[in-house]
Amino acid sequence: MGKAKVRKFLIICACVLAALAVAIALTLPYSIKHETIQEAMRDAVLHEINRVPFFGLSVDPSLISGFIVTGILLGVAALIRIFAIPRFKLQPGKFQLLIEEWVGLFVRLSMANSPHQPEPVGAYIFAAGSYIFTGTMFELFGVQALTTEGHSISLPAPLADINGAIAMGVFSYLFILIGGIRANKARGVGRTLKEFSLPISMSFRLFGALLSGMLTTELVYYYISLSFVLPVVIGILFTVLHALIQAYVLTMLTSVYFGEVTEPPIPKEKKKKIKKEKAVAGGEA
Repeated sequence: MGKAKVRKFLIICACVLAALAVAIALTLPYSIKHETIQEAMRDAVLHEINRVPFFGLSVDPSLISGFIVTGILLGVAALIRIFAIPRFKLQPGKFQLLIEEWVGLFVRLSMANSPHQPEPVGAYIFAAGSYIFTGTMFELFGVQALTTEGHSISLPAPLADINGAIAMGVFSYLFILIGGIRANKARGVGRTLKEFSLPISMSFRLFGALLSGMLTTELVYYYISLSFVLPVVIGILFTVLHALIQAYVLTMLTSVYFGEVTEPPIPKEKKKKIKKEKAVAGGEA
């Protein structure tokens, strides 16, 4: 029985490989490329060639992706607010549980890392995390657009463009700065400016992670011999992992630094008490 199963498995694998070989042989004459692999990889980073028209302008395809993702999120949020939330019950259903768990994830994150002012940071990281996750997953759907040269391309993730990643990093830093000013005035500004490299690290972490997945998928799709089955596994693996990891990392960093800059100063009496306790502990030692 065991040998029969092994033989059956080997036959299936051989049939799959044969089918792939036939598909490669049949499609190879039609695999017309309008750019070299070097140009494709370079354009995936700089977006100099494959630009799309937008109201008479030539823009990066990531900008169109950003508009689409933003519209989807706003539309879904409006529908949930109008039709779903008024019907929420004390005993939640599956959809209500999903929404509550998604919101609760960011609420718990803000409470743990920014206990002094959890409300504003909870709202911000919910919006930022949802945008990063949805924007990264958007790449999986392969929405097509025509370039200014008439070629068809799949729209990339909004944050796969360095400008989008920088905008997200800088906006998160400004949000932390405003929170520090609101909570601690000049002291909050000093605490925030101390982390001057934060927007750079946030921006390039987002850009580098999303770009690496996009370049790997682009490389696999470019060669016709690799463009069967394998891109599905690689595309889903890189996209889902990056969507989850980058949404978590940015929201975690934002909530942690927001908690630090909004932490109220320790009163002088408490400082003296702490110093006295340390001195006593040192004498006993």
